Amino acid sequence: MNSNRLPAILIGLAVVLLLVYSSVFVVNEREQAIVVRFGQIQDVKREPGIYFKLPFGFMDADRVQYVEDRALRFDLDNIRVQVRGGAFYEVDAFVVYSINDPRRFRETVSGDREAAESRLRTRLDAALRRVYGLRNFDAALSDERASMMQEVHADLNTAAETLGLAIRDVRIRRTDLTQEVSAQTFQRMRAERLAEAELIRARGNEQGQRRRAIADRQVVELVSEAQRDSEIMRGEGDAERNRIFGEAFQRDPSFFEFYRSMRAYVSSLSDNGTTMVLTPDSEFFRFFNSSDGTAPRAAAPAAPPAAPAAPAN
Repeated sequence: MNSNRLPAILIGLAVVLLLVYSSVFVVNEREQAIVVRFGQIQDVKREPGIYFKLPFGFMDADRVQYVEDRALRFDLDNIRVQVRGGAFYEVDAFVVYSINDPRRFRETVSGDREAAESRLRTRLDAALRRVYGLRNFDAALSDERASMMQEVHADLNTAAETLGLAIRDVRIRRTDLTQEVSAQTFQRMRAERLAEAELIRARGNEQGQRRRAIADRQVVELVSEAQRDSEIMRGEGDAERNRIFGEAFQRDPSFFEFYRSMRAYVSSLSDNGTTMVLTPDSEFFRFFNSSDGTAPRAAAPAAPPAAPAAPAN
């Protein structure tokens, strides 16, 4: 009898275990659970733990849909935006968001992340075009960039709330010139740098000429002062020399005459290839003709012949 009941007990236990297994679901800290009963949202479990539902989800009694409960991100690359002035630029951006209303998320996009991100991409593209279109390109590289991101965040958050999402952050990863604008900008920057270089070079040449003029004037002044001082000193030296010669001549005229003659001999008869043609009795050799080393007296000039007498009448 007991042996006949054992299979029934085992079958009953298996059924109970199956019912318990199909009635229990677990929510971890990274997930949220949406309990759907006959196509309608029955409950939302946002806290981690073990929960119960009606068994046999395949009969559409209770089904559990899990959605993320952490920060999510999607990127939008190579957006071609036009700034004020008509220039085009390429922008890369990313958005960090979270699912803060699982019920609305389920009702609007059936809990499909790809569908939700597709809508956000469209709204992000429009917001970036609007924000960049109101400004020049320099604004994206200045302190105004933070306010631009705040405007995009506000525009995107309005659309995200209708999907049950919350935008945590919006960032621009890259803002580059297009190839056409890049070439134009490069040429403009090159022309500006060349003009700046020419201006600096012209200023340098002007300063160089001014300093050279000042230096030349100082050289002329210094040379003039040096020549003036040298002429003064030369004149003073000549005057002193003449004074000394005068005193020496007054003390011993014969010695002074002898000294002057010796100086003249040294200057004239030195080994420098000098050729002189003079008579031995020339005044220049008067000290060579005297044996005692004294200068002979110069002969008195002969008296001119007397004029012939006039004939008598």
